Amino acid sequence: MKMQMNCLNLLFVLLLGIIPCSKVYAENSEKSVMLYTPYTKIAVPPGESIDYSIDVINKSDEVKNATISVEGMPRGWSYEVKSGGYSINQLSVLPDEKKNFSLKVEVPVKVNKGTYNFTVSADGMAKLPLAITVSKQGTYQTDFTTTQPNMEGNSKSTFTFNATIKNRTAEQQLYALTAEVERGWNVVFKPNYKQATSAQVEPNATQNITIDINPPANVAAGNYKIPVHASTGSTSADLDLEVVITGSYEMELSTPRGLLSSDITAGETKKIDLVVKNTGSAELKDVQLSASKPVDWEVTFDPAKVVKLGAGQTTSVIATVKASKKALPGDYVTKMEAKTPEVNATADFRISVKTPMIWGWVGVLIIVLVLGGVYYLFRKYGRR
Repeated sequence: MKMQMNCLNLLFVLLLGIIPCSKVYAENSEKSVMLYTPYTKIAVPPGESIDYSIDVINKSDEVKNATISVEGMPRGWSYEVKSGGYSINQLSVLPDEKKNFSLKVEVPVKVNKGTYNFTVSADGMAKLPLAITVSKQGTYQTDFTTTQPNMEGNSKSTFTFNATIKNRTAEQQLYALTAEVERGWNVVFKPNYKQATSAQVEPNATQNITIDINPPANVAAGNYKIPVHASTGSTSADLDLEVVITGSYEMELSTPRGLLSSDITAGETKKIDLVVKNTGSAELKDVQLSASKPVDWEVTFDPAKVVKLGAGQTTSVIATVKASKKALPGDYVTKMEAKTPEVNATADFRISVKTPMIWGWVGVLIIVLVLGGVYYLFRKYGRR
C-alpha cells in the first residue's frame, strides 16, 4: 500500500512538472515568431494611402508558415497584403530568417477625425498593433494645386504651368476648366497633355493638368493675375496663377510716308525726315542713330540720340545727307540704323545722285561753241 502511495505521489509530481513545461514551451513557441515595422502610429489626412513594410521574423529552429490576417480594420477602410508582387495571405519563413510583406491601407475620404486602431496577426503566433490618426475631418472637397504659380517672361512667351486636380470626393467628377482673363489673352488646358475644356477624375484620384497661357502681343510690362477654376455641380477648386511680363523690345525706323528713296546733287546736302517707333511693350532708352554711307559722304542726325521712348510711342529725327563732290550720277545706298543694347532697326535708303546745274550750262556752252566754230569755218572756207 505504501509502495502504491509513493508511486502515486511520484506520478503527481511528474504531472505537475510536465504541465508548466508544456505551457512554457507553448509560450516560447508563440514568441519564436515576431512581426515588426518601424512605424506603428501614423497621422495622415483623409483620403491618403499608407504603405507599411512588415517583417515576419522566425527565431525558432523550424520552418514557420505564418497566415497573415488583419483584425479590427475600421468599417469602410480597405487594405491589401502583398509580397513579391503578389497578393498573399500566408508566408513561409525558414529558421532564423525573416520575410517581408507590404500592407497598403486606404483611408477613405468620408472619415471622422480621430485615431483608429487595428492589428496585424501571423496565425496566432504574433500580433502587431497599429494605429492611424486622421488629422482632420473628412470632406467632399477638390484640391487644385501647382508647385510653381508664378512665371516671368516677355510678351511673346508661352507660360506653361503644371497643375494637379485631386478629387477628394467618393464619386467620379467631371470638372469644367475655365480661366478669368482679359480680351487678347489665350489660356489652354491640357489634361494628360491633350487639349480639352474638362477633366474627368475618379474618386480619391488625381489628374495632371498643363495650363498654357499666351499674353496679347501688345501687352504692357507688369504683373498679371490669372484665376483658373475646376468645377462641377457639387464641388470646385480655384487656383491663382501669376504672369510677370518683362516687356518685349522691338523698334522700327522709317519715314513718315514709308518712302525710302530720295535724290541729291553731288556736293550738296539733303534733309530726310525719319520716324523711330517703339513697337515693343518695354520702354527703350538711349536710342543711338548712325549710318553706313558711301565714301566721302556725310550723314548727321538731329537729335543724334533719343534718350527715352515709351512702348507704342514714336519720335521724329532729321537726317542730313551730304553727297561727295566727286559722286558720279547714279543710285547710292545709305543704311540708317537706330539701336539700343536690347534691339536695333535699320532702313536702306536709295539716293539718286544728279549732275549739278553748272555742268549742264557748261555742256550747253560747249555745244554752242562747237556750233559757232562750225559756222565760222563754213563761212570762211565754204565758197572756195
